[in-house]
Amino acid sequence: MPCPALVLCVLCGLLILYGCGSVASVRCIENPPNPYNRFSPEYLGEPPPTKLEVFEETATKNVITKAFASDWEGGWRYTVNCYRGCIHGCTYCFARQYHEYLGYGAGTDFETKIVVKPNAPHLLREELKKCRDRMPHLDFSFATDPYLPLEASFELTRKCLEVCAEFRVPVGVITKSPLVTRDIDILKRLKVTVFFSLPFLTKEKSNPFEPFTPVPEARFRAMKTLSDEGIATGIGVAPIIPGYNEPDIPGLLEMAKESGAARAFMSMLHIDTDSIEEYFVQRMHERLPDTRVVKIVNTIKRERGGTLRHRSYKERSTGRTEQWEVTKKLFDFHIARLGFNVRSRSAEIEPGPGPASSSEAMQQRLF
Repeated sequence: MPCPALVLCVLCGLLILYGCGSVASVRCIENPPNPYNRFSPEYLGEPPPTKLEVFEETATKNVITKAFASDWEGGWRYTVNCYRGCIHGCTYCFARQYHEYLGYGAGTDFETKIVVKPNAPHLLREELKKCRDRMPHLDFSFATDPYLPLEASFELTRKCLEVCAEFRVPVGVITKSPLVTRDIDILKRLKVTVFFSLPFLTKEKSNPFEPFTPVPEARFRAMKTLSDEGIATGIGVAPIIPGYNEPDIPGLLEMAKESGAARAFMSMLHIDTDSIEEYFVQRMHERLPDTRVVKIVNTIKRERGGTLRHRSYKERSTGRTEQWEVTKKLFDFHIARLGFNVRSRSAEIEPGPGPASSSEAMQQRLF
């Protein structure tokens, strides 16, 4: 049953509780202990059911985030996140840890307490006025899917893409949602590649790890729709969960090629915190046979030197055993066979001093 909307709440500045409703009557609140909180709640008996809560964050000052990435040109990537948290509920998502910074949990809180930044398009415009000439590329997104279901109402990603089109900023989009096809008119005006995250070939195989994402068939249909419109598309076979979805790689790449994708990348599952590890393993035990869970956990531990977590950023997307080397060779073989182009993104900036269709001038350099 939906609960009353528009309740005021104070959290990390000024956040407004926009509304809430039942997400799934069979789901109960379940979060690993937050390492940044002194105390963690424990329920006597059955925990209460989860409810979707949407917060509007109005205290945001910047929307462009600079993040280190060894495989990006210059070692840095620039990202825009209009939302925090994600309704898709992927159990492996590394962004769960960022919800703990807000005082929430990395479990069901990440999936049901969504923070929206309604002023993101305005902030993006103001930042690009100052730094467009130093902005080689923007990625949507990093900490959450830019096309989660709430985007259908808020349209923040769409408005930010319109700003990027005005400033002629090259853009990359990574999503699991067919909602991206809504913005074909804007994407055609951009230098953009849209990557669809597709680590599993069937819904049955994705259910234990991606319980609330669109089915793979819907993502491939969206990929074909964009490709038919002349928009560059790609597939992200990520994450590879050692001992589980390696056999899906050939089929995923073939389906992506048939859907018009020209680029592809792959990465191994990386678990960044104890909270994510606890939630990931717990959900596996709930949705997979124990023998299958043991196989997956032991395979990951072999790749990580005895633990489920990587020890350094360098080890984040690499394995230690011959099994991972075989997986990489399998991916590379089918990339070459199908003719995918896996070169790094171009960092070229298209010429032009400022917005293409805006009368607001970009801040000039003094020297």
